Amino acid sequence: MTTLAVPPDDVLRLTQLAREFHAQDAVVMPDTPGSLADEWPHGALAGHESDASLDEFRSIVRDLEPDQQMQVVALLWVGRGDYDVEEWEQAVSDARDAWNPRTADYLIAHPMLADQIEEGMQLLGYDLE
Repeated sequence: MTTLAVPPDDVLRLTQLAREFHAQDAVVMPDTPGSLADEWPHGALAGHESDASLDEFRSIVRDLEPDQQMQVVALLWVGRGDYDVEEWEQAVSDARDAWNPRTADYLIAHPMLADQIEEGMQLLGYDLE
């Protein structure tokens, strides 16, 4: 099992908040979000500034150390199949290269975020139950 720097309880809470946020009818995200460096998540999220689940999601991500944020991004990428579990270190390295302070918006802009992070966790040997 790969040891994560980010606490699994934080990952679980992020997936819960992502589900709450994406369950809203007013939330519309592109089917294929871009990269961490793109500006589009900020514009797509502009109408949701007072959303409690988005605020808490951003707060949790902001409170994580950058290396922990990079691991959450890598979990997303592994969970959606961009990388195999054997490529975990490469996924984290690529997340490190792409890291910026807008990581929370990049993450929440993925409509399938919760499922993909959970899949990544399971592939790494974690049980979120």
